[in-house]
Amino acid sequence: MEDKPMTKVKDLTPASKQVNVLVKVVGLSEEREITSKFGEARKLVEATVGDDTATVLLTLWNDQIGQVQKDETVLIDNGYVTLVRGHIRLNVGKYGSMTKSDQTIETVNTALDVSAVEYEREPRYRSGGYSGERRSGSGGGDRQFEFGTFGGFPGERIIVCQLTRSWR
Repeated sequence: MEDKPMTKVKDLTPASKQVNVLVKVVGLSEEREITSKFGEARKLVEATVGDDTATVLLTLWNDQIGQVQKDETVLIDNGYVTLVRGHIRLNVGKYGSMTKSDQTIETVNTALDVSAVEYEREPRYRSGGYSGERRSGSGGGDRQFEFGTFGGFPGERIIVCQLTRSWR
């Protein structure tokens, strides 16, 4: 593990993936059950973990719950970051691992919580086709674009573009 680059908690960003982080567990939330978007019930615990630079929320699902206890130091190998309602969450996915470490972290910087920072979500779908120019001889009629926004989660904006075409 010594040859893999380690990431400090304060350096985690919404785009962080394939990160190796050594953290100390400073707290665990109550276990709760949520229903996934596919309708299955899943158990969830959020662990507050950190190092000498900052803290972050670590999402623990089903079998991961109970693998860590308060005050233990764990090594997350090949972790990644997601945004939950605009806030960073550290995750251990199916390609990552979480193991207890013999290394100790004496002091955790609880003054900086990177999960408390709110980020604006990037649009999920990017349009690559229409650039605004009118092509001559394209054969269609007039193009009209209708734009609208609607809110999803707090802090999340979804922009909708609908193309309507009138034929002559």
